[in-house]
Amino acid sequence: MPVCFYMLKSFILYLFFIVVSIFLMPAKAVELKDLYQASIATDSQNSRDRTVALKKALTVVMVKVGGKKSILENDVFKKALKNHQQYLTQYRYQYRVQDNIELVDSTVEAKNHLNEKQLFLLASFNKEKINHLFQQANLSLWGSLRPQVLLWLIDEQGFSRTIVSNSTGSILPTVVNKFSAHRGLPIIMPLMDLTDASQVSISDIWGRFEQPIRAASSRYFAEAIVVMRISNSSLHIAKNTTDKNNASDRNISERSITESENTESENCGLLCIKQKEKKQNYVLDWSLITTKQIFSQQYEGSERQILLQQGLEDITEVIYQSYALSTTSNNDFTMEVANIDSLSTYMQVFNFLDNLSAVKTVTLLAAKGESRRFQLQLLGSVDALLASLKLNKQLQQYVDPLAKMNNNTDVELTPVFYWSAK
Repeated sequence: MPVCFYMLKSFILYLFFIVVSIFLMPAKAVELKDLYQASIATDSQNSRDRTVALKKALTVVMVKVGGKKSILENDVFKKALKNHQQYLTQYRYQYRVQDNIELVDSTVEAKNHLNEKQLFLLASFNKEKINHLFQQANLSLWGSLRPQVLLWLIDEQGFSRTIVSNSTGSILPTVVNKFSAHRGLPIIMPLMDLTDASQVSISDIWGRFEQPIRAASSRYFAEAIVVMRISNSSLHIAKNTTDKNNASDRNISERSITESENTESENCGLLCIKQKEKKQNYVLDWSLITTKQIFSQQYEGSERQILLQQGLEDITEVIYQSYALSTTSNNDFTMEVANIDSLSTYMQVFNFLDNLSAVKTVTLLAAKGESRRFQLQLLGSVDALLASLKLNKQLQQYVDPLAKMNNNTDVELTPVFYWSAK
C-alpha cells in the first residue's frame, strides 16, 4: 500500500512538472516562408489578365515586406510596378475552390460564387531586388520573423455576443485569415473549446480585463494579444450618447436643422423603418496587449468586414513599428557567442546570423576556447536586431548582474549570447 501511494504521488508530481513546463514555454515568432510570394485570383491566362494579376501580386509583396500600405505612394514603388517583370522570378497558375471574399490592396470584395473553382496566379519575386527598392526609397522593411498575434474577436448582434473562432459560421474568420496571408502578420484565433470556456468568459473579453485574458491566452504562446469588439448595439449606443453630449455645444441653427430632420423622420412611418433595416450601423474598437495595453479609437460603418479590415491594418502598423528595420543606417554590433563547441555549431550560428533580415554582413573577429566574437553590420538599429533575436529564441543573451560592478572603466562590455539549436 505505501509503495502504491508513493508511486501515485510521484506520478502526480511528474504530471505537475510537465504542465508547468508547458505553460512556462516562451512565446515564439513565426518565420514567413512566402514573404516574397503572392496568390491572386484572375479570370484567364491571357497576357492582359496576367499583367494585371502580376502587378497586384507585386503590390501585395511590397505591402507584406514594407508593413504598411502607404509605401505604395512612394515614386520608387510606383515605377517598380510599371516594370514588374524585372522583379519576377517565376509564376504559375492553379485552380482551387474560391471562398466568398477576396482581399487585394487592403480592400474587401464579396464574391457571389461560393465554393466554385477559381483560377489563381501564384507569383514569386526576387528578394534582393525588392529589398533594394526599400533602400532606394529610404524606407524601413519588415523581416521574415513576425510576432504571433492572438485575436480575441467578439461580435455583438443586438443582445447576443459571440467570441469568433475559425469554426464560427461567419465571414469574419475568412477576413482575418485572408488579411493574415496578404499582410504577412501571423494571426490566430482561439479555439473556443472547453479549456478556453473554463478560463475566460465573454464578459471578460468584452470588458477587456487584462488578467483573465492573459491567463486564457497563455496556451497559445502569442507574442501579442488583440481584443477586438464589433457591435451594432451597445457600442453604438455609447457612441451616440457621446455624440449627443457633444452636440449640446452646437449653435441654435444646427439644432433647428437636426430637429427638422427628426420631425420629418417621425412622419415617414413604415418607410423610415424599412430604410433603417437596409443599412445596419456597426462600431468597432480594439486593444493591443503586449507589455502594456493600447486602446484604439472607434470605427463606424455599415460593413463589419470592412471595419474589421481597417482595425487589422492599424494593428499591423502599430506592431510593425517595433520590428521594422531601417534601410538607411549601417550600424556595427559586436557580440560574443559563448558555447560554440564544434565546427558544425559554428556554421549553424554563422548561417543563422547571416540570414537575419536585420544583418547585412557577418565577420568573425576572434576565437578563444568555445567563444566566438562576431561583428555584425546591421540594416538598422541594434534595438531592431535584439527584438528579432528575442522572437527567435535560438540565440539568447546572458546578462551578468556583477559585470558592471567589476568593470571599473567606461568601456562598454561586449554582450554575450548562448546558442540553442532547434
